[in-house]
Amino acid sequence: MPEDVPLDEHQRLMTAPADGADTAVAGREREPAGDRGGNAVARHSAAWTVYFAVVVVAVAVAVLGQTAVPAGNRGVAVTAIALIAVAYGLRGRRPQAGSPFVAGILLIFGVGAAAVPVTGYLLFALCPMIFLILEIRAAIVAVVAANLLPLAGGLHRDGVDWSFLAHQAPVSGVTAAAGVWLGVWIDRIVEQSKERAALIAELESSRAEVARLSHEAGVAAERARLAGEIHDTLAQGFTSIVTLLQAADPELADERLALAVRTARENLAESRALVAALAPAALASGSLPDAVRRQVNRFAEETGLAAAYRLSGDTRALPTAVEVVLLRAAQEALANVRRHAGAHEVAVLLAYAADSVRLVVRDDGRGFDATSAAGFGLPGMRARAAQVNGTLTVRSDPDTGTLIEVEVPA
Repeated sequence: MPEDVPLDEHQRLMTAPADGADTAVAGREREPAGDRGGNAVARHSAAWTVYFAVVVVAVAVAVLGQTAVPAGNRGVAVTAIALIAVAYGLRGRRPQAGSPFVAGILLIFGVGAAAVPVTGYLLFALCPMIFLILEIRAAIVAVVAANLLPLAGGLHRDGVDWSFLAHQAPVSGVTAAAGVWLGVWIDRIVEQSKERAALIAELESSRAEVARLSHEAGVAAERARLAGEIHDTLAQGFTSIVTLLQAADPELADERLALAVRTARENLAESRALVAALAPAALASGSLPDAVRRQVNRFAEETGLAAAYRLSGDTRALPTAVEVVLLRAAQEALANVRRHAGAHEVAVLLAYAADSVRLVVRDDGRGFDATSAAGFGLPGMRARAAQVNGTLTVRSDPDTGTLIEVEVPA
């Protein structure tokens, strides 16, 4: 990487939206479930008002067209219709209007229906309104009563007329049954709409919670990744620098200082690559086999131990993620040998097979209990391998040393 690239440019390259886990979703404006429900109610209320007005006007026109009925009766019926329309305009669209309001409406309707029978067609508007205002049981009672009012009005107006009863009673029964069925159906639709609105609101809340948790998980994963990168690169490099400077022999001062400077430069390149979210500097300047070989050679120069590197199989280009995992595994394994093993010899094998690649690091130093190993070392290597569907195998014995093998499909 060029050394003159500004740090703030790298920062800009890797900057992401705060809610990156849900960027695509957050980019679209959503209408809250409550707003959608409110808009739906407003639309239905407007449509119902238009329907109510059309029925009222049609019935009023029909009443006025009943020229065979005395003008006084027509006046009473039209007045009743007008009072019902005014009452509806004042309170009829409010569910809290309640039973007294419905009782008053039915009383006025009964007077109008007794004056002019065609006023009974107003039931097409009154029955749905009753179900919108009252609870289901009270609404059923009120609708049945409303459908019986035209029959009662006819009996009051004309006395007992069996031919009228034979005609009007079945009609009233059928209209009452139809009104009850329609009302129950409307009530069920309303309840389903309420349940659907509640479900939508719950889903909106759940989606927001999922987005938040996804973002937090992404942040945590990125922190873990950065921690592992820093541990495997910068921390190891700084450790090497400190070790080289502390162990500097006056006769080897120039050589040790040169190694320290080179290690510092490599750490600087790694830090810039890390900030820019690029591949490791060691891979950017060569292939994976070359990068591993350089790690082994540098290890030998810094520690003075015998370090052998062997490459087997037909090399090929691998996905960047796979190469990063193998390179970091080599760096971490060699760093562990340097710090803990007390070894005399180290052997590193990079083996390419038909469907996988293996990295094996073996030393003849002190063994350890792999199950109790702490720090970022082995857990970090295992986590990295898992990210590319690979496996980490550790075999350690106090007498024979340690073998670390990372195998990834490729």
